[in-house]
Amino acid sequence: MAGHSKWKNIQRRKNAQDAKKGKVFMRHAKDIYIAAKQGGGDPDTNPALRTAIEKAKADNMPNDNIDRNIKKATGTLDGASYEEITYEGYGPGGVAVIVNVLTDNKNRTAAEVRHAFKKNNGNLGENGSVSFMFDRKGYIVILDEEGVNEDELTLEALEGGAEDLVPVEGAFEIYTEPESFQQVVDHLTDSGYTIEDSEVTLFPQTYSQPSEKDAENMNKLIEQLEESEDVQDIHHNFQETD
Repeated sequence: MAGHSKWKNIQRRKNAQDAKKGKVFMRHAKDIYIAAKQGGGDPDTNPALRTAIEKAKADNMPNDNIDRNIKKATGTLDGASYEEITYEGYGPGGVAVIVNVLTDNKNRTAAEVRHAFKKNNGNLGENGSVSFMFDRKGYIVILDEEGVNEDELTLEALEGGAEDLVPVEGAFEIYTEPESFQQVVDHLTDSGYTIEDSEVTLFPQTYSQPSEKDAENMNKLIEQLEESEDVQDIHHNFQETD
């Protein structure tokens, strides 16, 4: 995992979303809905829901909004029914792209995703066309702040079941197997560390550095996909040249 920082991409995404709080809340609402739908409405027994709630609160989502979406998912409040869909394809220059969406209108969402790829010189593919190029890992970020010792944090992370810890500018990135992700999160939290970001996500096995023009179009593709309220995550193996 060393050599390519996911944390920089997260910071870029969060900065871009600061001016779009409505869309941020919508995405948190969908995360909470699907987690509660799949694992029940009690965050004490549903780690995915607990993580979704923590992320929503970190972005100052009101408690009423959180509770309402849990009730929708558990059938105690009428509301839309969402469906998870994954799209795979190639962006400009052959960059592998996976798009995860959560939508109540799959026809609308499919049209939006297809249009974004076509407009920016990409092509949608069949399921499985690029997913074999990614590995699923748990990912945890702890900020490099006063009082955080790298050696001590490394020992605690490994003791909790982590695979690796990588220092990056301003933070420490911790990687786990998906099965041990929540165990590591709980261990670090119990050890007094503040977790800035955490998720089970996809990491590319190799990275692609397209031409300058293709890189420009790839950035436009990412931006257009992020404009959709239905898009939850965008995974890719795009790496810009310095």
